[in-house]
Amino acid sequence: MATLGKDWWKTGVVYQIYPRSFQDSNGDGVGDLAGIESRLDHVAGLGADAIWISPFYPSPMADFGYDVSDYCDVDPLFGDLQAFDRTLAAAHARGLKVLLDLVPSHTSERHPWFLESRASRNNAKRDWYVWKDPAPDGSPPNNWLSEFGGPAWTFDETTGQYYLHIFLTEQPSLNWRNPAVRDAVLGAMRFWFDRGVDGFRVDAIENLVPDAELRDNPPNPDWIDTMGPARSLLGIHTQHRPEVFEYVAEMRRVAQSYEPEKLLIGEAYGTVEQLVRYYGPKLDCFHLPFNFLLIGAEWRPRNIAGVVETYEAALPDGAWPNWVMSNHDRSRSASRVGPEQARLAAMLLLTLRGTPTIYQGEELGMEDVAIPTDRVVDPWEKNVPGKGLGRDPVRTPIAWTGGPGAGFTTGEPWLPIDQRPQMRVDVQYCDEGSMLSLWRTMLALRRKEHALSLGDYRTLHLDDHVFCYERSHEGRRIAVALNFSAETQPLPVTGRSLLSTAPSAKHGDDDPLAPHEGRIIELA
Repeated sequence: MATLGKDWWKTGVVYQIYPRSFQDSNGDGVGDLAGIESRLDHVAGLGADAIWISPFYPSPMADFGYDVSDYCDVDPLFGDLQAFDRTLAAAHARGLKVLLDLVPSHTSERHPWFLESRASRNNAKRDWYVWKDPAPDGSPPNNWLSEFGGPAWTFDETTGQYYLHIFLTEQPSLNWRNPAVRDAVLGAMRFWFDRGVDGFRVDAIENLVPDAELRDNPPNPDWIDTMGPARSLLGIHTQHRPEVFEYVAEMRRVAQSYEPEKLLIGEAYGTVEQLVRYYGPKLDCFHLPFNFLLIGAEWRPRNIAGVVETYEAALPDGAWPNWVMSNHDRSRSASRVGPEQARLAAMLLLTLRGTPTIYQGEELGMEDVAIPTDRVVDPWEKNVPGKGLGRDPVRTPIAWTGGPGAGFTTGEPWLPIDQRPQMRVDVQYCDEGSMLSLWRTMLALRRKEHALSLGDYRTLHLDDHVFCYERSHEGRRIAVALNFSAETQPLPVTGRSLLSTAPSAKHGDDDPLAPHEGRIIELA
């Protein structure tokens, strides 16, 4: 494959590791850095180019690491800085880039910065967080709601003011309008960059800078109960505020100060128009603002094609697209579209124009796991029970082998493990028709065929059952035909078959598409 130097991510594939659930090395039931190091051959063998590791920083774990109490260290649960250095070196030795999670919008309530901030109103770090006086009746300053349920404000008895938290009470919001805060977080970025890290995925960026005037959010006319309480309001004064882009540009300048330039991926949920703004007015913000459009899209060919074409049309000139099919917060693709269509979804993800991100276990066809009530640990599910918002079902550990701990742990796993044989890594490695074998084959083909990594995109055919598109590069033309139906469908193009999602398929070049089949075809 062509190498692009500092732009390696344009041909690259990112593999997300949720460390608690990847591999446990010490028998405590929770994955760790040494466990990641021990399983890097799986990721490299799959064909990924980079790993993104969800937070492993010191944390009280109120939100499982997204409540950071120290940006520049490792929580003992996961190891220490030396364990991280070994993991980083082992990844680099396998040709894998390493991306970390940056959580800039909030800290833990136990972070030393917040402990100082709440100590008194005249503390030097008071303005490092968002503090406001109560409303005249003593209630919160406005109607803003926490993403995890209840008001986005908590009253502090000691100082008589409310502090803002867009997420849990234990996650106070940093005040990014304060230059000292910006300097401190940018300094944390440099700490890891200097250690050899190749980039960051930046968490919850749309919430970085809420409205300075604290205006109430208006009601959401389309709200329904299953969306969760926070969605009952439109977050126009808490999300995607204009200052956000100024501060992301500051992050980008830090990334640009290194050679080669470090990669920044941004997490922002919103409309297509909101999403593409995070590239920046001069492509000077994120290299890749995460595109989650496929996660929430209705799984029909006309709708999926519309999502692709709308996104492609909205991209600023020179911007590079990206695609995500699932992550640690959203239902797994096999549970959303069904196990048979999950193979089709994998082909879609790996053949659209742009950088794909794979969430650990997707290569196995892992599904959401039902969590017994007494095993629920996600604070979102605990705060808003029965709405289907809990994230535990998508965070369950990987089953590497059989046995009580499924090769993940010698202890009691922190969440239940799906140990069905078809979900085990060792079983799938030995099965040429398995989901894992399909992913490995598709990634190898993507690496070989520049048309599938760097090529242009255009729709070739679309009907109620089949979506077919072309990828082309330097005269090489490849079609991808996806049958979303449970019936055989005509193949809309003519050419040589390169790969099929159908296990053990023996297709002639012009044979019709089998039910649920995706096929990659070399065009004349």
